[in-house]
Amino acid sequence: MAVAVSDFCRRAKSPAPAPEVREALALLAEDDDFRVRALTDAEPEASPLGPFAVVDILRGTAPALAAQRQACGFYDVARELAHVREEKTPPPAPAPTVPVFATPPAPAASEDGDGKAGKKAGKAAKQEAAVQERIAPKKRATPEADATSAAPQDLDEGEELGFLRRDLPRPRGRFTRVEAPRSSFMELTRLGTKPALEAALEGAEHRFALLRNLSQRYNGSRGELTLVDLENVLKDHGLLEGFTDKEKRQVLAAYSDQRGASGRVGWSLGLSPSELQRLVAVLGLEEEVEALRERFRREALATSHLTHRLDLLGREKYLADLGIQRKFSDSLRKELERLVADELPDATEIHGLAEAVGRKHGAPAELVFRAFERLGLAEGLRKRLLAGAPQSTP
Repeated sequence: MAVAVSDFCRRAKSPAPAPEVREALALLAEDDDFRVRALTDAEPEASPLGPFAVVDILRGTAPALAAQRQACGFYDVARELAHVREEKTPPPAPAPTVPVFATPPAPAASEDGDGKAGKKAGKAAKQEAAVQERIAPKKRATPEADATSAAPQDLDEGEELGFLRRDLPRPRGRFTRVEAPRSSFMELTRLGTKPALEAALEGAEHRFALLRNLSQRYNGSRGELTLVDLENVLKDHGLLEGFTDKEKRQVLAAYSDQRGASGRVGWSLGLSPSELQRLVAVLGLEEEVEALRERFRREALATSHLTHRLDLLGREKYLADLGIQRKFSDSLRKELERLVADELPDATEIHGLAEAVGRKHGAPAELVFRAFERLGLAEGLRKRLLAGAPQSTP
């Protein structure tokens, strides 16, 4: 049975050691063996499911809820609570000695004795035993024993564990999280740390990434490691100039790849907008970055291919990042009005008009129709088409 449960937990993506499986199976009776086999022979309906999740499912819990409890560590907490309560529960007090009031043995009836005397003696013995039972001291159950007997039932019901959250024990074993101690700031300034810094510089794209890496291992001069502390250390080791050149190449390449969009540059480099702005200022790249952005602004406004312009219209965030969204929309609106004027006399409805414009200028009709809607041309075009339609005669 333990092998079947262990294999089921492995297939449910929560393998468990043999002691844990045996501990969970100890909560079930022998009559539940066929139910265990029926569950473990089938494929898991949810994952992860450990041994205690299997017991929980057999007691009526839905597999999805059991998997959620397994994922959040519910059963591990319940086991820890059970162990803590077991350790804190005092051993039961020894049972007091109950005095026994022995009754004298009934005299053996002689062979020639009469039967009435034997009956009277048996009746007297029964009355004496009843009196003995009434006057004997009785052992009462202690509150500790009641709490011990009620503990397993409390652990089975997840709703009653809420009041114990403040008294949960600290995680142990594989659930323990111990932060590595940080070295002092003086360690960074020593000459022997230079090879480690050089290795860290190779894997860092910019100084903010390097700061996040080193701040987990080293303290700063006045508490947390700051960007000023990092720049001073790199300058003392003679590494700042070479790293600055690398940062400049990374930033300019990112602006070229993202076609001047600062938001996507920050996303690709793992920088917030304020960090990207500060990095550009520290590197002295304001003019180069602005020149790149201006080049892409001119390209977006000067492109003559209709499909490209319609595609740019859908990239509102990109146009807003470059600061040309309104100017681009006005320019494209004027161009579409000019193109529509040539096809309007032969059109009967707006979708046919969009298809005619797209077919003539090599653009998808769907993009042309969406441009009509986004630029506010659709309603006016419908009215003009309706006014120019021939009147039907009765």
